[in-house]
Amino acid sequence: MSVKIIMDEAQINRAVTRMSHEILEKHKGPENIVILGVKTRGEHLAKRIMEKIESIEGVKIPTGTIDISGYRDDRPEDAKSSDAVITEADYTDKNVVIVDDVLETGRTIRAAIDAILNLARPKTISLSILVDRGHRELPIRPDYIGKNIPTSKSEKVIVKVDEVDGETSVTIQ
Repeated sequence: MSVKIIMDEAQINRAVTRMSHEILEKHKGPENIVILGVKTRGEHLAKRIMEKIESIEGVKIPTGTIDISGYRDDRPEDAKSSDAVITEADYTDKNVVIVDDVLETGRTIRAAIDAILNLARPKTISLSILVDRGHRELPIRPDYIGKNIPTSKSEKVIVKVDEVDGETSVTIQ
């Protein structure tokens, strides 16, 4: 099985910088933005975006984590719950940016939106994705994209972040 490096650490850092600027531009500054990263790698990418926005604007914006495991539609009914774990709860009337590592079918993001709306009513919800690989099953479209990577269904996109994996990269297997 061959492994192809799609993004190295420097390319990921540039993508995070670009997406951070795009988020600020779209919302006309850092006010009323809350960033929620989908557990596990999305939460670390969200923290990187928050840190980049802080370095650009000098303002620390609220950042949290969403654990959507109870909202997944591909889990058995007895394994589901309606209890989302969101570490940043003050996002009513805020512009929420969901951050995740890879977008494929859209089911994870649908679950994240359900979890968010179950707990509060944000002003807007947008989506920041490091890698968009296609193969959508739901009408979900990212607003901020690190890189589009057309893939076949049989290929695996592997995102690694230093905080979890000891390195930062995106590969295809």
